[in-house]
Amino acid sequence: MIKDIVIVNTGASNISSLKIAINRLGYEVSVSKNYKKIRNSKKLFLPGVGNASHVIKFMKNKNIFEEIINYKNPILGICLGMQLFCKDSEESKLGEVINTLNIINNSCILIKDKKLSVPHVGWNNVVHNNNILFKNIFQGERFYFVHSYIVPINKNTISSTFYGEYFSSSIKYKNFFGVQFHPEKSGKSGSLLLKNFLLV
Repeated sequence: MIKDIVIVNTGASNISSLKIAINRLGYEVSVSKNYKKIRNSKKLFLPGVGNASHVIKFMKNKNIFEEIINYKNPILGICLGMQLFCKDSEESKLGEVINTLNIINNSCILIKDKKLSVPHVGWNNVVHNNNILFKNIFQGERFYFVHSYIVPINKNTISSTFYGEYFSSSIKYKNFFGVQFHPEKSGKSGSLLLKNFLLV
């Protein structure tokens, strides 16, 4: 059984449902904003909701920012957590851009199609490339989304979803995995994805 699994307390996310989902799989997990505990973890979750600039500022103040960039074990960014892996992110309809973790050389952008409801909320289909994260998960399986920003399709995309246009619903770069949807709110398939990540 894997020990030292940590959920990063980003100061902006409701992480109780993620912790419960991991516990249900039979794993112990702690929630921490201590950079030493994060550095020494074997598996790391970076969740997040809300404002990217707030979370980046929080992580820098807690000395977490550099720990995430230099992390060598498997890490899973969820929703905003995945978006923070980009080099920068739009912050508003006014076009303000902030620098993020710069793990992947792509930008996170606001959903701009005025015909769509924003945020994108609800269940949507995920088409994947059979990455280990999606082992035993059917093509087109539905996962639960809540987001106003997207990461465009890029060379690190391992699954895509359509909402006005195709966007990256998950990415992978080296030891960095990211999902735009919320696996902890996505039923059996979400649980299986969390289990797959924990077994990486």
